[in-house]
Amino acid sequence: MKCEEAGHVCDKSQYKEASFWEKVKLNIHLLYCSVCRKYTKNNAQLSEILIKSDIKTMPLNDKKDLKEKIHQEMSK
Repeated sequence: MKCEEAGHVCDKSQYKEASFWEKVKLNIHLLYCSVCRKYTKNNAQLSEILIKSDIKTMPLNDKKDLKEKIHQEMSK
């Protein structure tokens, strides 16, 4: 597995989207690649920080309304 693919599988794994075999190949890759181990560790820490931060996002309806207003203003 190349490092680029390992990074992609690492991201998928965090969101429970990676298959069993992707995880196995990733773990084998992480045994010998210190760069990808560091990426995986940093990625996990960032996700944990974001979860703990309890960030609130704009409701979907408000996003749609804002997007529509922006398009209307841009088309003037």
